[in-house]
Amino acid sequence: MKHHTKRTLLCAGTCLALTATLGACGAGGSQSASDGKSTLNLAFFDGGNGPEPYQEVVAAYKELFPDVEVNLVTSTEIEDEIMPGMKAGRYPDLVQRGLNAKAGLVETMLGDNAIADVTDVLSMQIPGEEVTVGEKLIDGIIGPYTNPNGDDRTFLLPTFYSPAGLVYNKTLLEENGWEVPQTWDEMFELGKKSKEKGISVFTYATSGYFDSLVGALLADAGGEQLFQDVMFYKKDVWKSDEARKVLDTIGKIVSPDYLHPDTLGYANVQDSKKNQQTVLNGDAVFMPNGTWIRNEMKDAPKTENFKWALSPAPGFTPDERYLTVLMDALWTPTQAKNPEEAKRFMAFMYSDKAAEIFAKIGQAQPIKGITDKLEPELAELYGAFDQEGVKIIPGTSFSQNASVEGVSIKDDLYSTIDSIASGKKTVDEWQQQLNDDSNALNEAMPKDQK
Repeated sequence: MKHHTKRTLLCAGTCLALTATLGACGAGGSQSASDGKSTLNLAFFDGGNGPEPYQEVVAAYKELFPDVEVNLVTSTEIEDEIMPGMKAGRYPDLVQRGLNAKAGLVETMLGDNAIADVTDVLSMQIPGEEVTVGEKLIDGIIGPYTNPNGDDRTFLLPTFYSPAGLVYNKTLLEENGWEVPQTWDEMFELGKKSKEKGISVFTYATSGYFDSLVGALLADAGGEQLFQDVMFYKKDVWKSDEARKVLDTIGKIVSPDYLHPDTLGYANVQDSKKNQQTVLNGDAVFMPNGTWIRNEMKDAPKTENFKWALSPAPGFTPDERYLTVLMDALWTPTQAKNPEEAKRFMAFMYSDKAAEIFAKIGQAQPIKGITDKLEPELAELYGAFDQEGVKIIPGTSFSQNASVEGVSIKDDLYSTIDSIASGKKTVDEWQQQLNDDSNALNEAMPKDQK
C-alpha cells in the first residue's frame, strides 16, 4: 500500500541525541530553553524511510541557526504519538501529516480551527537562498488542498508530492504498438483491442485508489469549479450532467468488458498487491496508482524489459487532461509555542539542501526543477507533469467544516465502486447516494461557506 509501518522516535538537538520518551522530545514544551536558546518541536510522519533524512535536514538547518534547539519526533503513527500531548496542552510547533490519513487528525484540526494560517510563508525568503517559497513552488500546487477553507488563506504547505493517475507497463504498450489513450473514447477502444489478446485494459488495487482519478475526472468534466463544488457540497452538485458523466465513465471502466476478472476478489488491503501484479505480469494494462508503486513492487516479478510509466487520466476531449497530485503537508497548530520559528523551518524545507536530501530516498518536494535531482526511472514518472496540456488537481479533499452522523461521503464515493463493478448497485443508485450525502453535508455547512 501507500505507506509502510516502520516506527521511530527520536529527538534532534545540538547533537541529534536519541531520547527515550516522547515527553523528552517535547511534542510540546516551552518557546525558549533554559540557556536562552529558541526551541522548536517537530512531529513528522515517517512514510517508511526512517528518521535519517529528517535528521540530516535538521542538522543542515542548525548549521544556519545554531542557537535553535530542535526536538524531532518521527513515527509511522505520528497522530497517535502527539494526540495525547495535545489533549494535555502540549503542542508541537510544526507537524508534517497530510489530509486523508487514517486517523483524520488534520481534518479534525481544521474543523476545530486549530491550524494556523501560514499564508505569509509563501512570501518568506528560503533560508540560505535568494528566492521566496512561493517563487520556488511548482505552478498550481497552492490551491484546494492547501486552502481547504475555500478562500485565499493557506493552512497546509505541501511537502512531498506524488503524481497519481494511470500507472502502466510501458514496454507492453510498445510491444503491441498501442498508444497511451488521450481520451476516454480512446481508452475504451484500446480495451477492445487488448481484450482480443487476452489482456484487460484496467484493474485497481482497492477502490480507494480511485482518488488518483476522481478529482481529475471532475475537473475535466466540469472545470475546477465543479471540483470545488463537490468538495464543498454544493446543493445537488451530483445531479449535474458533468458529475453524472464522471460516474458513468467509472461505471464503464469497471464493467466486465474492461476490468480484469480477478480484480474484485483481490480488492482488499491484504490482497491488493495481487491486482497490482497483473500489470507487472502483462495481464492488465492500466491501474490507478502513483509513484510509490515503483518501490512497493520493486521485488515483484515482472515481464521482460518492464518499464514503469505514468499517465494523467484520459480527458473527455483531447484538449486537456488532469493529473492528480497527492501530498503530505506541513502545518502548525494555533497553540504552538514557537510559530515563527516553525514558519522559518517550513521555508527551509523547500531549500535545495533539503530537496537533495529527500531526493536521495525518492521523495520529491514540489519545487521547480525537482526532477533533475531524482534518479532517471523516478524522474520519468514525475515527467507526467510535463506532458502537453496537463493540469494538476489535488486528490479529493472534502471540506471538514461540516459533519453529519452516519454520513461518510468519502466511503460512499470510493467503496461503492466495488458494488458498481459487481453489479450489486447501479450508477443511478450511486449518484443518488452521493447527492443525498452531499446535500446533508451542505445543510451542516456554515452559512458563509455554502
